[in-house]
Amino acid sequence: MLDLAGAPMGPERLAHWPPDLSAMDASWAPSVQLFLGSAQGQALSMRLTQALAEGRTLYPPEPFKMLSLTPLDRVRVVILGQDPYHGHGQAHGLAFSVSAGVPWPPSLRNIFKEIQTSLGLPPPAHGCLVRWAKQGVLLLNTCLTVEAGLPASHARWGWEALTDSLVKLVAQSDKPVVFMLWGAHAQAKKKILDAVAGSSKHLILQSNHPSPLSAMRPPLPFLGCGHFASAQLFADRNGEQAITW
Repeated sequence: MLDLAGAPMGPERLAHWPPDLSAMDASWAPSVQLFLGSAQGQALSMRLTQALAEGRTLYPPEPFKMLSLTPLDRVRVVILGQDPYHGHGQAHGLAFSVSAGVPWPPSLRNIFKEIQTSLGLPPPAHGCLVRWAKQGVLLLNTCLTVEAGLPASHARWGWEALTDSLVKLVAQSDKPVVFMLWGAHAQAKKKILDAVAGSSKHLILQSNHPSPLSAMRPPLPFLGCGHFASAQLFADRNGEQAITW
């Protein structure tokens, strides 16, 4: 089966647990394996296995896809959201991204609107953000799975311990990184960034989630936040090539 861009489409739901980790970049593997072997990781695995055995539909089909496309040593920007899209055929393992040909969810539409406003760039042809991931943008949610139609249904299942460790790994990087924390779940990670020695070299940006429910709500509205323009200026100051958004 092909998407509208002519690329092969993968499965649309999580088929089994644990998933195949062979495509994951080796830089992330120790942290993921340590988590999966921990008490929290094993408890999460049991809940996911049970949910699948009960016939529940879980998304995305590849929860760790972002870790296969963006190696740790290439991370330049972290975009941190809440949990995957919970609609059919939307989530595919990169926060806020959808496969080419899939209609843009409202949050993604607001992201492109903010890019257009702050950088003057036209909307893209599709909503697949693999092009960002390959430039070093880690598209990470605080929770990596969700049940169909039930947003935040896997919050506090244990994913947060893993994503805490991934954020900490990036924060310990020697090079400056931009962290965009969108929504309360993402902003809860700021304490991790603040606790890492030398984290002052990073740029930490916070706003509401880009969902229409919160995108314009004070005190940190997403629309008009200027995060993408700030990231471009930060790259210039540090002598790095800007992300092609």
